[in-house]
Amino acid sequence: MLYAPCVDVHAAGLRSRCLGDRPRALTIIFCTVIFGLALLFSSSLWAQEETDAPKPVPILSAGTAFVTNFEGGSPHLNPLFAPVILIPLGSHWLIESRATFESDLSQPPGSSEFHGEVEKGVDYAQLDYIANRFLTIAAGRFLTPFNIYNERYYPVWIRNLQSDPLILPIGLGPSNASTGIMTRGGFSMSQKVELNYAAFFSTLITVSPMDSSRFAGGRIGLYLPDQRVELGGSFQHLLQDERSNAFGFYFAWQPPPVPLDVRGEYARSNQGSGYWIESAYRLSQIAVWHDVLRKTQVVARVQQFFTGTVTNDVLPSVNTQVFEFGLNYYFHDNFRAVSSYGRRFSSQGNENVWTAGFTYRFVMPMLLGASK
Repeated sequence: MLYAPCVDVHAAGLRSRCLGDRPRALTIIFCTVIFGLALLFSSSLWAQEETDAPKPVPILSAGTAFVTNFEGGSPHLNPLFAPVILIPLGSHWLIESRATFESDLSQPPGSSEFHGEVEKGVDYAQLDYIANRFLTIAAGRFLTPFNIYNERYYPVWIRNLQSDPLILPIGLGPSNASTGIMTRGGFSMSQKVELNYAAFFSTLITVSPMDSSRFAGGRIGLYLPDQRVELGGSFQHLLQDERSNAFGFYFAWQPPPVPLDVRGEYARSNQGSGYWIESAYRLSQIAVWHDVLRKTQVVARVQQFFTGTVTNDVLPSVNTQVFEFGLNYYFHDNFRAVSSYGRRFSSQGNENVWTAGFTYRFVMPMLLGASK
């Protein structure tokens, strides 16, 4: 399936067409190499899998948030509800899906009431085949694995700051998702280095909210467990319209002695380029007011965006810089108060951005029909 970027060519012209389009050929080679390495290492290590495992049960989870944004002095109310469901089918198959229901409520001119519409979307709905702990094959609608924010930090109950990074839409496609097939996994290269990978192909879907672009790409990351550092890069080739390329780099660091998270990304395409760097520190090591400060987290993020040759409605239209400072308080691990202050700088004018709100998440097993 990963040869699909060339599926529209006839067999007789396959060689000439692919060699004549170097970005497309590089994409095919990249995806094929990733898939081949996955099969090679997973099959060679297949015997190491544990066979005695507890019987999996379906899981229902949901995250909700109510956040108030003040952009340039104008208040916006943003309620959100995002249910997640996991349904295992035996020990190797899994159905997983997440939907989002959210609204941006604002005050029309001359009115004191807030108005808005509920936006509904399917973030992902995929069928996974877990071949072993080194290889998983997914089909359906999945989060585009370009860099790591979209997959790991996007949910409101996980992110440290409620605003999206400026460069988030680069490389992800419409609604941050793809429709097609993906392979992913990881394995240890040595006792000090672990490799993780993902390769994907997405087809063109124009029906909203399930829309996606036709592109292919992948991501490779290296994790150093002793240093708790991960470094990686992503590549994506668009197989429609201008057939452009996008690439990115990311890092994440959690120093072992300190409750600190440092992470960042860089992305570049013809739509623009930029970076963000974020740090979050839990005040659990401070001796005074320990019961309060151990639940308190301070966050800072700086980011820049530079416009490209192609415009995109979900990206800034001018060069933009943003600095943000956040303060979060965890009542429990799944319930917290969030707040932040930011300053946006651009040629369109500078403005303050404030946020305040709450996030909550629950997880529960769906035991109906499950046998002990």
